[in-house]
Amino acid sequence: MRLLLCLVSAAALGADFRLALPGYRFEFPRDHGPHEEFRTEWWYFTGNVSAGEREFGYELTFFRQAVDEEQGREGGSAWRLRQIYLTHFAVSRISGGRFHHASRLNRAGPGIAGALPGRVWNGNWSAVWKDGAIHLVASTEEFGVKLTLIPDKPPVIHGVNGVSQKAEGAGRASHYVSLTRLRTTGEITVEGKPVAVSGLSWMDHEFFTNQLTEDQTGWDWLSLQFEDSTELMLVRIRRRDGAADGFASGTMVDVRGAGRHLTAAAFTMTPGATWKSPASGAEYSVEWRIEVPGESMACSIKPALREQELVSRNRFSPTYWEGAVRAECRRDGRPVRGRGYLEMTGYAGAVQLSR
Repeated sequence: MRLLLCLVSAAALGADFRLALPGYRFEFPRDHGPHEEFRTEWWYFTGNVSAGEREFGYELTFFRQAVDEEQGREGGSAWRLRQIYLTHFAVSRISGGRFHHASRLNRAGPGIAGALPGRVWNGNWSAVWKDGAIHLVASTEEFGVKLTLIPDKPPVIHGVNGVSQKAEGAGRASHYVSLTRLRTTGEITVEGKPVAVSGLSWMDHEFFTNQLTEDQTGWDWLSLQFEDSTELMLVRIRRRDGAADGFASGTMVDVRGAGRHLTAAAFTMTPGATWKSPASGAEYSVEWRIEVPGESMACSIKPALREQELVSRNRFSPTYWEGAVRAECRRDGRPVRGRGYLEMTGYAGAVQLSR
């Protein structure tokens, strides 16, 4: 479950887009590419990497939003507004206690931004699938990444029967796939100085036409990569009254890469200590307690940095908190540590997804 905005109304878009319905059959590498028959799509890369004692987190996310119900038809000007691409880029300097972030918003044509089989880009920020790896490149005057990601496990499909249900009703769902353990090497640049790093990354890819209802205002999403070579994804959706929604779900991934679906009843996410943003005034639960009884697992989640809020600089994108976290867990009575990423949306105003 990941972040995007509603750039235009459903009425303006028409009814020609495909819904995320049960029975979808994923095929790879095809489904790493774009799905323009769906209104909304994103490719989400996050990771924890290090250079000796120096630790970093990063996020590079490409969002696609269709803005023309005839977007799939031939003809017309290359400048015709069919797809909008928004990209968020952030680097957390964990050892130095600094958080950097930037964003880009561009139309698709002609060639400024877009997605093709094996490539998604926004200007000179890109993710390219080549020779069994994913190559990420993005930079600003202040910070940058140049990373190579190699999957250690096959893709994991979230949800049941090909869909990750987010609300009541047919099509209130997404098709959702992750690469949960990506060996990562390359460079992170901060203040003009490149640093060789290595570590682990995670990729989420979701595509859909409808998801949230009017009463759902945001979500809390967590990905964790454990030192025992397992992974965990959890998400809970919040209502306007602040309570967790019944459509929470998750996936536990074993050492071989097999995923086990977790229903809302199979885990708990309990918020703990908070941090109040001086920029937005939003108060985020940056510490969490999670329990997964079926895995005999309980974890304490804490942020690597408390200040990892992406403050919106335009009217199209919401302000939200997303950053590197650390997990101290016990599983079957034994200690196990993990690293990951936490995303919290809707705290600085309701997230308006396509409806």
